[in-house]
Amino acid sequence: MPEAPKLPHDLSNSMNDYNYSLTQKNKNTLQFIEDVTSNPDEIQQQVLSEILTQNAYVEYLKRHGMSGQTDRDTFKKLIPVITYDDLQPDINRIANGDKSPILSSHPISEFLTSSGTSGGERKLMPTIEDELDRRSLLYSLLMPVMSQFVPGLDKGKGMYFLFIKSEAKTPGGLVARPVLTSYYKSSHFKQRPYDPYTNYTSPNEAILCPDSYQSMYSQMLCGLCLNKEVLRVGAVFASGFIRAIRFLENNWMVLCHDIRTGTLNPVVTDPSVREAVGRVLKPDPKLADFIESECSKKSWQGIITRLWLNTKYIDVIVTGTMSQYIPTLDYYGNGLPLVCTMYASSECYFGVNLNPLCKPSEVSYTLIPTMAYFEFLPVNRNNGVTSSISKPKSLNKKEQQELVDLADVKLGQEYELVVTTYAGLYRYRVGDLLRVAGFKNKAPQFNFICRKNVALSIDSDKTDEVELHKAVANAVNHLNPFDVTLTEYTSYADTTTIPGHYVIFWELSPTETTPIPPSVFEDCCLAIEESLNSVYRQGRASDKSIGPLEIKIVETGTFDKLMDYAISLGASINQYKTPRCVKFAPIVELLNSRVVSSYFSPKCPKWAPGLKQWGCVN
Repeated sequence: MPEAPKLPHDLSNSMNDYNYSLTQKNKNTLQFIEDVTSNPDEIQQQVLSEILTQNAYVEYLKRHGMSGQTDRDTFKKLIPVITYDDLQPDINRIANGDKSPILSSHPISEFLTSSGTSGGERKLMPTIEDELDRRSLLYSLLMPVMSQFVPGLDKGKGMYFLFIKSEAKTPGGLVARPVLTSYYKSSHFKQRPYDPYTNYTSPNEAILCPDSYQSMYSQMLCGLCLNKEVLRVGAVFASGFIRAIRFLENNWMVLCHDIRTGTLNPVVTDPSVREAVGRVLKPDPKLADFIESECSKKSWQGIITRLWLNTKYIDVIVTGTMSQYIPTLDYYGNGLPLVCTMYASSECYFGVNLNPLCKPSEVSYTLIPTMAYFEFLPVNRNNGVTSSISKPKSLNKKEQQELVDLADVKLGQEYELVVTTYAGLYRYRVGDLLRVAGFKNKAPQFNFICRKNVALSIDSDKTDEVELHKAVANAVNHLNPFDVTLTEYTSYADTTTIPGHYVIFWELSPTETTPIPPSVFEDCCLAIEESLNSVYRQGRASDKSIGPLEIKIVETGTFDKLMDYAISLGASINQYKTPRCVKFAPIVELLNSRVVSSYFSPKCPKWAPGLKQWGCVN
């Protein structure tokens, strides 16, 4: 198998030697991509053999009769295709302190908390120390690829808004935290060797600050101070970057004061952050006047290119549910390219975008064959409904035989991704729906279509229809004293506000009873929020990445109008069902045109750090 490219640790003092070394490193990286995409099936067989050899005698493989065997055909015959529910008993044992080799021969170093939820709470994905090397490898591919399209990126800085989130410990003492928090807190990130492509305006101390407000304030201040050096801007998700711009809208006056005087606002109390920002912040009245002049203008269109004049592109995820933020990014970015560089999850890091300046609608990811062993479950769509992933479940033997390998997928076909990882996931259904868009050499490139069962999403939250229905049912109990019934409802994620928020449209049965006080509907809003999963509640209460939920009461007959509209577009009257989530703009406009009143949640839902299902505390 080709060796992963190595970062140069001892660059020459000579600028010519330095430039040569950087150029050679980029060439090595691009050659690595050429090599692994030219022989994907051979490499995939080697990866599977490595995984099965490394974990030859773990309990899970023994349980299925696979002990000590490494060939692919036997693996496919004996190992079932599973979901998180199938794996949860083993996860529970590890979380509760069982250190025997259940899933991996290497010790489980921590759990990565997936934003996908199980039973209303985060999933726990096992990981091992070696996985940090694989994640770092994928990161090392990004900028050499990008530099083919945008030269000179090593001559400036990236202004990225990066944050850590809360973590917990399981009863067995293992840390459980989001995958990016794990990476930012690792030595791979904190002690990374100098690389011009990972030269950020944000000090590590600001990124690692647990207080999200202090972190945002400090990162924005440093980005403004270094505005002329910024060549690219971004965040992980589009929603996070837009929140940063809204933060600037709300705080530019105090930020300008800091820049004018060279003194950091006392709102930043973390000593290490204050010290790190102090190395960047110097009195600069001219810069403060410039920022003040731009921010005080009535229109904020193009504010990114106005404040950070040398910016070449915006680096954020805008595929899947994040595509709803594209118009807002275009407004603030004045048409700057929106770049999606990589595809990853808590389960595994997958691949990179080899054509990063493509349109957001055309983004495709090339899965790097060395990252894990990949299989693909063909998906059939009937009337727009994805049947194979409508309900996560284990597959029977006939269904398992339908899975194909990375090298055998077909152009234009849609698949659900199944992975086997070094850390102990075996034929695990990730739940992502992908479409084959093309090929890099012999390796397929995939469009990301959606995450299964996600009805609503604003940031990293994912709410499915079942969870939403239960939450609405809980809220409707507040209407019982008024002898009112809920006739129909639907929802949508409103991203015209910053942060975005959930909107629930309710049609109530006609009533001649006493009018319902607004406070009751506000209680209904809060009841829905209290019923949603911990990822949503953290976004509302801690991260402030989601705004208060809104209930809109619509006129009687609104959902009949909605059905008439759907039928006019070709839907069958016999098969029509009220959609529980809507995204199509004309439908949202129809619903909004018939709103008679609206109410917002009066406060944040309850949320506390920790893993509820483990009874954990920080």
